[in-house]
Amino acid sequence: MTDYVVPVTGWAAVDAEARLKAPIHAQRHVRILCVGAGASGLLMAYKLQRHFSNYSFQIYEKNQEVSGTWFENRYPGCACDVPAHTYTWSFEPKKDWSAVYAGSKEIYTYFNDFATKYGLRKFVKTRHEVAGAYWNHEKGGYDVHVKDLQSGQTITDHCAILINASGILNNWAWPAIPGLDKYKGTLLHTANWDDNVDLSGRHVGLIGNGSSGIQVLPQIQPITKKVTTFIREPTWVSPVQGLEQHVYSQEEHRDFETKPDVLTEYRKGIERGMNSQFGIFLKGSNINSETEAHFRQQMREKLQNPYLEERLIPDWHVGCRRLTPGIGYLESLGKPNVEVVYGEINEITERGCLCDNGKEYPVDVLICATGFNTSFKPRFPVVGPSGKNLQDVWANVAESYMGLAAADFPNYLIFLGPNCPIGNGPVLCAIECQADYMCKVIDRFQTHNIAQFAPKAEAISDFIAFKDRFMQNTVWQDPCRSWYKGAGPDGPVTALWPGSTLHYMEAMMELRLEDWDIKYAGNRFAWLGNGYSQTELDETADWAFYIREQDDDEPIARARRLRVLNKSGTVQPGSTMALLSGDAALSDGAKAPAIEMKL
Repeated sequence: MTDYVVPVTGWAAVDAEARLKAPIHAQRHVRILCVGAGASGLLMAYKLQRHFSNYSFQIYEKNQEVSGTWFENRYPGCACDVPAHTYTWSFEPKKDWSAVYAGSKEIYTYFNDFATKYGLRKFVKTRHEVAGAYWNHEKGGYDVHVKDLQSGQTITDHCAILINASGILNNWAWPAIPGLDKYKGTLLHTANWDDNVDLSGRHVGLIGNGSSGIQVLPQIQPITKKVTTFIREPTWVSPVQGLEQHVYSQEEHRDFETKPDVLTEYRKGIERGMNSQFGIFLKGSNINSETEAHFRQQMREKLQNPYLEERLIPDWHVGCRRLTPGIGYLESLGKPNVEVVYGEINEITERGCLCDNGKEYPVDVLICATGFNTSFKPRFPVVGPSGKNLQDVWANVAESYMGLAAADFPNYLIFLGPNCPIGNGPVLCAIECQADYMCKVIDRFQTHNIAQFAPKAEAISDFIAFKDRFMQNTVWQDPCRSWYKGAGPDGPVTALWPGSTLHYMEAMMELRLEDWDIKYAGNRFAWLGNGYSQTELDETADWAFYIREQDDDEPIARARRLRVLNKSGTVQPGSTMALLSGDAALSDGAKAPAIEMKL
């Protein structure tokens, strides 16, 4: 770790002097600001409230309610494409999910109730949009400009640490098709849905066959006069085997409510199933080949149309794009009132869509299920000490440290940044481990005389090199068009972690301070303070706590600590690892997919 000493001026001098008069690891007050009150922002509020003292925390949220994307997205059929019981915090189950794949209203209720249960709204200012963050050279930290969307006024707040929890799938975008502004019918976007528009008996155009389009079609098909759906490329559509849609019965709900062990084991079963799927994303693995054969069979059975089978079933591997269960979608394509137009839309006209087949398709309502701007660059300027704006630095390709920080932008942390496990498996547990990592960083900042922390550029460079080499063995590298690759079908994978979600969780368990540039306020050992321990300040503590009758310490070695944490030996071996191909023996006798790594 390269350590630097900042000039002892201003607040730094006061902080360093105060530490010399205080006991070791004295907690200084720390001001933290967070952008966004979606799932990640609410979790950070919960974690800080649970684990910290002597801090102040403020979340700025542009919407009028919390819950982020689940407040914003309310189009017909909007749902999560992973099983609902895995879409909860590990410590906060929901007993009354209606079905395996729950709708957006239920998910919104979950996060809204989470905020209420733990009193998190006191940290949130809604209808406040962050407009920019600028490093303050005198104070350190960031001056954050925030627009009050009700009054129109802009205020400035200051923080020692800035957390960006604005997410990925919330900055919706119109499709880049010429003439969109010429259309004279009703224009809708799935992420900006107008509940006042009645689609009954109307001819509706639907652009897109990503997750949103796949969810919308089965919902609107029964009520419309006709749906013309415009599809420009194939995609894999099918629930993974064993994770099909299922509506929970009253008996199941009763068991979930009254028998906690039943619910816990059910949740663990789904989570284990999700975690066992990583082999799907590895080229040449049995599970990938078997899943592709299963998907292909399912799609053919549901389409029952050679023309659509030829065009909609991909020739690239399963998993190159985000998998979607697509409940009822393929069946809807074959309904009498649904017309599939395959190809590019050259232009939007006053009446509808002019396609590359030379035909114009007039529609009464045009729905753009065209997703979001999934660039990882921040939605607002983030200007570091060098004067560089992170928006410019990440304009082409975003490169982060482990998905949560950027070089040369100190005291700035990111939820779900570049190359985090957003599509590798269960995502909320990954957000939890990011929050825990941030808390460890904040704890060290608060109890040491640290002025600035940022990942080293060379650490990020090495991480990106490792990531790029790893991705060559995955289906994500296939030439499909996916938001996993910000620079196009043949560009680097910028959205995903080079490993499984469990792999990410283990990688993030401890701070690797050798990867960080740390700048101190004054002498780096000022945190040692006045010679007294924290224990000696607490008259209720046992000042001889280390005297014992036996050694009951937790394991020191990482491998043994992990076996205690993951409850090694408590689960019957067999099913999950057997799904993976090319097994290679590890040093402890375990099995894992063999991947040749040459760095």
